Amino acid sequence: MGLDIRLPIGVLFTVFGIVLTVFGALSNRALYERSLGININLMWGIVLLLFGLGMLILGRRRALPKDSEEETANLTPQAREKQNVSNN
Repeated sequence: MGLDIRLPIGVLFTVFGIVLTVFGALSNRALYERSLGININLMWGIVLLLFGLGMLILGRRRALPKDSEEETANLTPQAREKQNVSNN
């Protein structure tokens, strides 16, 4: 099937990161008085968002070379042999 696990993980972490970042940015500042004024929701939301976007980028990068494999399948046998020789 060829589904890269980084794509669904990236989507999951990106969505959670967006939700947590928005909540941290829009929440009441009095909520964070007990934690010495540190907005941990905003900080971890940004971390999750960056991690999710990184996973999506890596997953997309891995998916791109498969298009060239499909192009190779459409080549003539002689062209395929030339490409195999140049890869080795």
